[in-house]
Amino acid sequence: ETEKIPVMRGQWFIDGTWQPLEEEESNLIEQEHLNRFKGQQLQESCDMEISKPLDGKEAIHSLKLSRNHVDWHSVDEVYLYSDATTSKIARTVTQKLGFSKASSSGTRLHRGYVEEATLEDKPPQTSHIVFVVHGIGQKMDQGRIIKNTAMMRDTARKVEEKYFSNLATHVEFLPVEWRSKLTLDGDTVDSITPDKVRGLRDMLNSSAMDIMYYTSPLYRDELVKGLQQELNRLYSLFCSRNPEFEEKGGKVSIVSHSLGCVITYDIMTGWNPVRLYEQLLQKEEEEELEERWMSYEEQRLLEELYVTKQRLREIEERLHELKASTISKPPVLKFKVENFFCMGSPLAVFLALRGIRPGTSGSQDHILPRTICNRLLNIFHPTDPVAYRLEPLILKHYSNISPVQIHWYNTANPLPYEDMKPSFLNPTKEATSAADTESASAAPSPTTSPVMVRRHYGESITNIGKASILGAASIGKGLSGMLFSRFGLSSATPQTMETGKDGSEGDEKKATTVGTPPLPHSSSGFLEPAVELEHRIDFELREGLVESRYWSAVTSHTAYWSSLDIALFLLTFMYKQDQEETDKSNLDTV
Repeated sequence: ETEKIPVMRGQWFIDGTWQPLEEEESNLIEQEHLNRFKGQQLQESCDMEISKPLDGKEAIHSLKLSRNHVDWHSVDEVYLYSDATTSKIARTVTQKLGFSKASSSGTRLHRGYVEEATLEDKPPQTSHIVFVVHGIGQKMDQGRIIKNTAMMRDTARKVEEKYFSNLATHVEFLPVEWRSKLTLDGDTVDSITPDKVRGLRDMLNSSAMDIMYYTSPLYRDELVKGLQQELNRLYSLFCSRNPEFEEKGGKVSIVSHSLGCVITYDIMTGWNPVRLYEQLLQKEEEEELEERWMSYEEQRLLEELYVTKQRLREIEERLHELKASTISKPPVLKFKVENFFCMGSPLAVFLALRGIRPGTSGSQDHILPRTICNRLLNIFHPTDPVAYRLEPLILKHYSNISPVQIHWYNTANPLPYEDMKPSFLNPTKEATSAADTESASAAPSPTTSPVMVRRHYGESITNIGKASILGAASIGKGLSGMLFSRFGLSSATPQTMETGKDGSEGDEKKATTVGTPPLPHSSSGFLEPAVELEHRIDFELREGLVESRYWSAVTSHTAYWSSLDIALFLLTFMYKQDQEETDKSNLDTV
């Protein structure tokens, strides 16, 4: 807001690069040009690249500037020369060798740009706007989200030019800066901050403190309202400047980063911690009535209190419904969210701590109803320490299934994301379960079909052995068991194998009943049709070939903005949806 960027009109341009001259020199040349040549006709048409000066053609007019001079050989043959000593010496030498002054050291100038402007020369119509929401740390570096959005916009332009140049529509990225306008506690936290290592403390106060503010019942609503109001303000402002956007069915998506994902989610769903607390309190009261021993009089009074509270809640709900029917409450957001892209998001942790547990349907509605947002997509770098997966909150067995790998920007003919089959994190390993700790002596026979190991995302590989790893010897035993069982053999001794013949079936049954049921799979490591997600949600960036994981853990959380892979991913989903709707409307018309 404080920077003022001057807007200038280019008049004289350098040949080849078509860069405009400095405004001061350009104005002097223009004034001299009009005084000398106004009213004269050009000898040739506007095709300026064809006309060339003839060698030895004398200048008919000249203008001295501070560090340069300009020669006119004709009305449309103008050259700029440097008056530096080295340039003068070079000109003298080349002219003695028989070269003309213009061809040896002159820079040709053009009056006007290489292409003429036309009424049709305008940017494509914006059919999709993307609000980019920042996370923590904006107070520490104000304006950072504007720079980050500019980086994302620039990378998206490169992708558009390469892959989507034939489309007449356009996706626009708009930054949403919601933090700097909030007062919160004022300077109370600053006043109680000790002076030692003040720089580090101030950095934490300006970044990590936002998480504490959001978990505070006092300031949470201020953060939510701040982002909600800014989203609505920007949408209204954009529609007022682009009146055709809503008329032509323009769409809105949101890209949120870090804590911004949680706040955006809570705005869309209307999640309220007070309501959750009331539900827990009610549940505790019911359990207290059932479990606690009490006298007859105390029990009678508590039951009466419970009935009275129930009656009070019913009256409050009826009153609320009556108010809602008479006064139409405006929607929280003024637009429907088409896609909600989370980047480096801790949303899954927040949802898990709020009591959301995996279901059985495989629908996105389990955590975010489709009526609120058409598509939820969770993007993360594999070493981002802040990011968590969302799919296991919908179907638990997806903790053993790899996230979808985001294609490299320059991948030739990549497989469409909807055609990519889910695959195990470790398709070549053997399965173990909780029962293995009880009966480790039973090893699978060579005829037994192997079962893949099911490893939770981010955990260490489950060891195969009688008990947990207790040292180097146990590690070696576990590894040898894995290697032998890979080929249907056992690392146990012959005596153990003999005893295992009788007990293998019973132990296998016990393993499948005590542990997690094995998932249907094929030999290729891909899942066979079972309970699957309607749409994949977790998408993972690919790690670099020479990338250090420890260094990536430090840098990956802020590395999303300039990624060409992410820009291509975002545009692929948005343009694909627009294209599908266009095709559908054309079919309806037919």
